[in-house]
Amino acid sequence: MIKRTNRLSHPEDTVVRVGGDGCEAVDIGGGSLVVIAGPCSVESEEQIVGIARQAAAAGAVMLRGGAFKPRTSPYEFQGMKADGIELLLKAKAATGLPIVTEIMSENHLPLFENVDMIQVGARNMQNFELLKALGRTGKPILLKRGLANTLKELLMSAEYIMAGGNDRIVLCERGIRTFEPYTRNTLDLSAVPALHELTHLPVIVDPSHATGRADFVEPMALAAAACGADGIMIEVHNDPAHALSDGPQSVTPAQFSRLMQKIRAVRAAAADDGGAEAGALL
Repeated sequence: MIKRTNRLSHPEDTVVRVGGDGCEAVDIGGGSLVVIAGPCSVESEEQIVGIARQAAAAGAVMLRGGAFKPRTSPYEFQGMKADGIELLLKAKAATGLPIVTEIMSENHLPLFENVDMIQVGARNMQNFELLKALGRTGKPILLKRGLANTLKELLMSAEYIMAGGNDRIVLCERGIRTFEPYTRNTLDLSAVPALHELTHLPVIVDPSHATGRADFVEPMALAAAACGADGIMIEVHNDPAHALSDGPQSVTPAQFSRLMQKIRAVRAAAADDGGAEAGALL
């Protein structure tokens, strides 16, 4: 039974505050649009700090980066793990951007003490013991929809976290597996208005994982901005051709900067009053 996430029991939008302790405070939800950017994987200090600075200069307000990487093949790069988190913290100190990174196991929670937002990846959306543990943390959680999960199942996963006492949850639509193989996944943008109708929790969109193609990130990011998403998470890499993971879906810092200008314009055009300044919406 959907209880705590239900819009009927909580009519007002929830705004989740991330950061504010040694970095900027970012509010997700309540009508604003936040942009989260960074590489799929943390690869070196120079890489993550450099990308963080360029992303912040372009207008990103949070930094993403994978320290623990769930990969389909056990022979692919699995992330720098604890060392990766340390490098993310260095990038946070250098830029003031709150950081979000994915957790793989409840046993890793002590490593995430200084992480501003913990991501639950698509493959762990129904890792119920992990969700219960995250419910006891009080930290903001970014909960991604599973590859083949319904919206109700996504909300039930959020219920597991909220039942443990943590209501600081942001939902993420990152594409689902369908019969269409042309893109990595099928981006279900109808999930954004549907979830806004069903729940008070903020909803963001990840067009990078959804499409798997850098050239599709821009149109899908703009569509996400137009359909009312509370945020967009975009993979940015300084050298996509040589990225250790998901290079084909990563945009360059220069491409990201141009995209940010377009996102502001689309969000301003989609504003209800028609007159809001684009910069105020990010």
